[in-house]
Amino acid sequence: MSLKNPRIAVVGAGAIGGYYGCMLARAGHEVHFLVRSDYDAVKEKGYEIRLKDESFNIQPAGVYQKPEDIGPVDLVIVAIKSTANAAVPKLVLPLVGPGTLVLSLQNGMGNVEFLAKHIPAVQILGGLCFVCINRVSPGVIENYLPGQIYIGEFMGSYRERTLRLVEMFEQAGVTCYFSRSLEESLWRKLCWNIPFNGLSIAAGGVTTDKILASKELRELARSLMEEVRAAAHAHGHDISDEFLEEQFTVTEKMGAYKPSSMIDFTAGREVEVEAIFGEPLRRGEGRKVRMPTLRTLYLLLRGLCARS
Repeated sequence: MSLKNPRIAVVGAGAIGGYYGCMLARAGHEVHFLVRSDYDAVKEKGYEIRLKDESFNIQPAGVYQKPEDIGPVDLVIVAIKSTANAAVPKLVLPLVGPGTLVLSLQNGMGNVEFLAKHIPAVQILGGLCFVCINRVSPGVIENYLPGQIYIGEFMGSYRERTLRLVEMFEQAGVTCYFSRSLEESLWRKLCWNIPFNGLSIAAGGVTTDKILASKELRELARSLMEEVRAAAHAHGHDISDEFLEEQFTVTEKMGAYKPSSMIDFTAGREVEVEAIFGEPLRRGEGRKVRMPTLRTLYLLLRGLCARS
């Protein structure tokens, strides 16, 4: 991939894909958006990005409904929900050529493995977005906490191209780091995603500040983090007490934040139960780690989401 003038496509141009695609576009990159429900709004007015200290509008280089109209690019950013992974062959393959890099910015575990069933593994990278972003209306995205991205190679090897990709995001105003272990970064992200996405639904559709304010929910959140940490350790990755405590500190800064899973649940959309809760549970229990709190939460969410 050429860092100087890459041609970029965003698949899943909602909150995550729309925000990072617009940041790259604002930095002067040629970014093409594959848009579904927001197509008419974005085609007419572009994207509006609202940050804490500023807002800006971006009229993308191209807005499309069919990937064939974009064609092969240098970089594909995949930001669709894991629940829509079955559409990957239809949505992503027309964008991929022999030298195309495919970067998954999806929640949970199993996404890069799914991509590797359809795309050569050597072309796949994963990114973990530690950020608070919501799509508040068609074409309008709010970032409540800038956060950062960690990007690593699916195959685990060190590559100069990953550093070039990190540099490209940095130059676009996104705090970005190179991850030497994509799997470790995934487990770390789950230390937040599992308790706060899960409890926000299980507790009746509450925001993160309500979880922090409740002694019982806060204890449950810490128990879930401890189980995730134990599973990560069983896979060779150590997570410190300081990192777990930091998850509470960071969450306090978010205020009354609505996690993405809770937004999907209350809107009647499919929730990423398997990628965020089921797959980590299976991987942990597969290494003989006891995860009773996560198992209970997973079963509860499966039941609740099946009826939503």
